[in-house]
Amino acid sequence: MPLNIADLTISSPDFEAGSRLADTFSADGGNTAPRLEITGVPADAVELALIVHDPDAPMPLGFTHWIVYGLPAQDGPVDATADHARTAENTAGKSEYMGPQPPEGHGDHHYYFTVYALDHHVEGTPSREEFLDGYARAIIEQNRLVGVYSN
Repeated sequence: MPLNIADLTISSPDFEAGSRLADTFSADGGNTAPRLEITGVPADAVELALIVHDPDAPMPLGFTHWIVYGLPAQDGPVDATADHARTAENTAGKSEYMGPQPPEGHGDHHYYFTVYALDHHVEGTPSREEFLDGYARAIIEQNRLVGVYSN
């Protein structure tokens, strides 16, 4: 089945696509996850996954800030505390949202808030790389919202 990227959307009332994330969403400024809204979930999706990743981090695989599996396959706000939602370990080894904290003077970093609609459930709490390797064929549709942050 070809990957559809036309209907599923992720947005936030807290920032516009391509704009700077407020300090309150950074690790040093409050470490609060921005509110996220998902629409256009495919009818045949059984689960949504969310990954927040910074490919600009000075590490070989970038830095993953947040991974949530088991989100309901329905339109609405992202609720990482919903029944069946499971938070996997981020690159820092913590199962929680970790806001941006790029090195001072390293320039703009891009934070990809990517939602995946899946045709079957994710087992356990795989890392970002394990998920992308093991569940690529389960992805019905995906989309992303990108925010920017620098110190």
